[in-house]
Amino acid sequence: MKVALLQSSLIWENPTANRNLFEQKIKTLISEVNLVVLPEMFTTGFTMNAKKMAEKMNGETVLWMQKIAVQKKIAITGSLIIEENDNFYNRLLFVFPNGEWQYYDKRHLFTLAHENEHYTKGNSRLLVSYLGFKICPLICYDLRFPVFSRNNEDFDVLLYVANWPTVRIKAWDVLLQARAIENVCYAVGVNRVGLDGHGYEHTGHSQVHDCLGEPVLVPQEAEGVFIVDLDKKVLEDTRKNKAFLKDQDDFSLRL
Repeated sequence: MKVALLQSSLIWENPTANRNLFEQKIKTLISEVNLVVLPEMFTTGFTMNAKKMAEKMNGETVLWMQKIAVQKKIAITGSLIIEENDNFYNRLLFVFPNGEWQYYDKRHLFTLAHENEHYTKGNSRLLVSYLGFKICPLICYDLRFPVFSRNNEDFDVLLYVANWPTVRIKAWDVLLQARAIENVCYAVGVNRVGLDGHGYEHTGHSQVHDCLGEPVLVPQEAEGVFIVDLDKKVLEDTRKNKAFLKDQDDFSLRL
């Protein structure tokens, strides 16, 4: 499965401009790509202005993602602000090439930025089946919580979309590699670059690790589109020869 990581600056609280920005980047894709990954809150940046910036599930951005997926015959994922039943969610959409979608609402809200005061947390984890891969998509702060990320459902890919600032980028690097190693899976992390509306700098470090923690894509700091190829057979062979997951502890997660 070929995955394109779109590491970009974001135009603060301007969904139209950001959709246009990413559409131009997607148009530059030459090689055959199966999945395009956008950052967290890719239409707005990491804003707490939820009421003003929220969209509906039949709004412009969801329709735009469906259009891109169908026209390019790819899957596309990223998170945006969604209003539903008078609640606001930091919601990741995974849109399939036929326009159908699944979603995941961010479970761990970033209290340091008061995200918990503006958004409602999710109450379940999502597993996406796509091209023979089982993908577990999560959002930014979820990365700090290994129990929630634990591979007790035999997934192949942990995928994190983020607005992770430079000041804490070491944690991003270390934890992404750790999640790949402990879960014996690919770990894909897509972050943004540039200043946000609060003055926080982001240096990207979008990256991919294989199931032993070896880099498939080293941390990238420049704005760009980075394409990686995830090999299911290599993953299966490694798990067969190094069956670490069979020795993990049994547990149930109370949400």
